[in-house]
Amino acid sequence: MLAAPLAPVRTAVTRTAYWPRLLPLLAALACVTRIPSFLGPLWNPDEGYLAVQAGLLLQGGRLYDTVVDRKPPLLPWLYQAAFAVCGSGSLAPLRVLAVLAQLLTAVALASLARRRWDDRAGRTAGVLYLLVSVGLNPEDAQAATFEVFMLPATAAALWCADRGRWGAAGTAVAAAFLTKQTGAAVLLPVAWLLHSRGAPRADVARLAAGCVVPVTVAALLTGPAGFLFWTVTGSAAYASLTGSGLHVLARASANTALLAGASAGLLPPVVRAVRAARSPAPELWLWLASSAAAVTLGFHFFGHYYLQLTPPLALLATAALQLQAPPRDRHRAAVRISACCCALFVAWGLLAPRPELRHAERLAAALAHRTGPADRVLVWGIHPETYWLAGRTPATRYLTAGLLTNYSGGRDGLRVGEEYAVAGTWPVFRRELAAHAPALVVDDSRGGPYAPDRVPTLRRLLAAGYTRAGGVDGALLYAPVPGAQRARLSPGPYADRPPPRPAVPPGAAAHDRR
Repeated sequence: MLAAPLAPVRTAVTRTAYWPRLLPLLAALACVTRIPSFLGPLWNPDEGYLAVQAGLLLQGGRLYDTVVDRKPPLLPWLYQAAFAVCGSGSLAPLRVLAVLAQLLTAVALASLARRRWDDRAGRTAGVLYLLVSVGLNPEDAQAATFEVFMLPATAAALWCADRGRWGAAGTAVAAAFLTKQTGAAVLLPVAWLLHSRGAPRADVARLAAGCVVPVTVAALLTGPAGFLFWTVTGSAAYASLTGSGLHVLARASANTALLAGASAGLLPPVVRAVRAARSPAPELWLWLASSAAAVTLGFHFFGHYYLQLTPPLALLATAALQLQAPPRDRHRAAVRISACCCALFVAWGLLAPRPELRHAERLAAALAHRTGPADRVLVWGIHPETYWLAGRTPATRYLTAGLLTNYSGGRDGLRVGEEYAVAGTWPVFRRELAAHAPALVVDDSRGGPYAPDRVPTLRRLLAAGYTRAGGVDGALLYAPVPGAQRARLSPGPYADRPPPRPAVPPGAAAHDRR
């Protein structure tokens, strides 16, 4: 007689205990998979760029004016806030926030899967995401950069849309875009859900308002013209096919192979479901397709771009596993295989050599030794982390040589030179160096296509007021000549005129970083 009423009590206890049991598991897994991220000061130049930006913003700089980058404002602001609270000497607080971002993404995916299928599916989706999220080169997967902080917003957009919370879904889409432009790709599956459910016009308006209002506020806070240029129109050349096709193809193949290897437990069930014509929900395929389009945009195929594929891939695999019998065994097999692959990538992160970081550290040490804390310096290269590691202020707002020469780390050096710079950058560069003559110039081009001997204005600057003062790992140091009149830069042959048309339209130089 007592057995009947106990069943609902047991169910209630299970449902109540679901999140208290799952959250510690996901939190522990998020921490373990990102242990390598806490080793060393930074993982890639994006972190260095953001760290230098944050320092300049703390000194009173203005984003898209005296502090520039081709990225939206949320992550620079987050770095700035972390530095204001914890100091600017370490990225450890950002690494902790990156762990939290991964955890939030996993929780959103688990909640989505649980709502659509069952408790087991929720656990599987969260765990699979965390296991596959580090399945790339460690410098791409372990860095606290744009994609990691963009993914919680993309997952939240689907979570809100799945529940018909259209205003919140739009706000989440806006947050993803304001972290990195390609985050807006999640709008496609959100719009599909809105359409498929026959939502009234009021819901369409809520979604639109949620998308537009936060972006408008960000534009007003940073200046509409500067915001539009640096986040949208100024990145046109990033989508250009200009460059070495083989170079790009090799990178795309390598990073695709890495993610496919990390997804060895996810891809087979998805393939089996497709072959059996039992495809999961169309919005999940739209999410994966729109994310793949975002990865392809610009034809650079950097590894960290592929992180955008991992949330929809985890959900698709979970959906496919639900369609295969016996589901319990299928779920466990997918998790086991993914855990083995994850262990290999975590070990890679713990053991991999990092020669570029060692070079930047040695260069920063030399720079700090030869200059004072109040000195401004110029590092001519594509590793802005040198400024941050040395604790020195840049002499110009252009933290790398990219905007001044159109050099991109994702290309092979075609159309690189002063004549291909973003229109208007060289006059600003000359004024800044005249106002803040560098106490030391570091040529870190190391034979690259943007070396000073190929850049007339910089070559004249060095010839007029600087002399060789040593070198570090192939980088050359230039100290001021005593008594020389420094930083009197006459206009170069290309300095005041826009780039030639139609090769590179004004403001369309490719980004030099990853």
